[in-house]
Amino acid sequence: MSVSNAEINLDKRAQLFKALGHPARLLIVNLMAAKPRHGEELAAILGLNPATVSHHLTKLAEAGLVVAKKDQYYQIYSLVGDLLRKPLEDIISIPQAGVEQQVESDAYREKVLRTFIKRGRLTHIPAQRKKFQVVLEKIVQEFEPERRYPEREVNHILLDYHDDVAALRRGMIDLGLMQRERGEYWRTE
Repeated sequence: MSVSNAEINLDKRAQLFKALGHPARLLIVNLMAAKPRHGEELAAILGLNPATVSHHLTKLAEAGLVVAKKDQYYQIYSLVGDLLRKPLEDIISIPQAGVEQQVESDAYREKVLRTFIKRGRLTHIPAQRKKFQVVLEKIVQEFEPERRYPEREVNHILLDYHDDVAALRRGMIDLGLMQRERGEYWRTE
């Protein structure tokens, strides 16, 4: 399962607000809005330890708010682009199609799981590939990532869900949820 662009974009936005969520970082951003500055200058103005200012600058850089440029002995920090000049609504708004699609996808997944899994067991194997994939994505969570399992142990885990362990194993391999080599299985990411 891959992370969507919408989720990555959402994480970047959240990281931006986390970076701005500290009083010292807000002061630093305001000082740099007037002009680019170096870390020791910021430390002197704010009355903070240079290492503390360096930590805050790193957080701001990770959020994509500042960049550093070497100038003789100092790193000069400046704000990136016009991100802070954008209206707050532009920064926090998420395209509704992305939100609705995610909610719709989650609702579908939950409906399929409720239909085919009762009391922790698979009632029957779905004939439709899309539904089978949803079920197998749930079952594959029983396997630890990066751990190799002998076929016997895989069968034992799958028996908790359904007696046709061969169909479940084959489905997970076909859908790329697990890989197999020389009688060993492992979950893929």
